[in-house]
Amino acid sequence: MGLLTSWGDPKISRHLLREEGEVIVDEVRHHWVAYLRPCLEGLLAVAALVAVPFVHVDIGWVFLLIAAVLGARAAWGILRERRDRFVITNMRVFRVHGVLSTHLATMPLSRILDISVVRPLHGRLLGFGHFCFESAAQEQGLRDIRYVGRPDERDLAIQRVVQRSGLRGPRVVN
Repeated sequence: MGLLTSWGDPKISRHLLREEGEVIVDEVRHHWVAYLRPCLEGLLAVAALVAVPFVHVDIGWVFLLIAAVLGARAAWGILRERRDRFVITNMRVFRVHGVLSTHLATMPLSRILDISVVRPLHGRLLGFGHFCFESAAQEQGLRDIRYVGRPDERDLAIQRVVQRSGLRGPRVVN
C-alpha cells in the first residue's frame, strides 16, 4: 500500500456501528474540482524548480524556497481533500475530515429536517454541487458539504434511506 493511500484513507469502517447493523449506503469523496488549487500550486512549484538553473546564482535559493513552500502546500491540500469523506449509512450521515487530527461530525437521519443542494453554474457544467443540512440544532458540525459529485443522485439516496427507515411517515399512494 502506498504512502499517500495509507495516509489518505480515513478508515471509515472503524466509525460504523457494525453490531447495530449499520451499513454504508454511499461514501462520498470530493469531486475532482476540489483538487484544482493544490494541483496548480504543485505545477507552480515545478515551474519554480525548473527556473532555478536559469536565474542568477545569488537568487536561486529564493526559487528553491518558493518551490518547497508551494510543493508542501500542494501536498497538504491534496491530502486534506483525500481525507475528507461524507458517508451516508442506513442510520445516519457523518463526515470525517482532517489530516493530523481527525474530526468526526454525525447526524442521525431523524434529525435531518431539510437538505439544500446548491449547484453553482460551474458546478452544473462540471457535475458537482454542495449540500447544506438543516436540523433542529442551532450549531452543528455537519452543515455544509462542499464539492459533492452527482449531488442530485446523492440527495435522492439520502431521501430513500430516510423514507425506508420510516422517519417521514408512511408513503401515501393515490
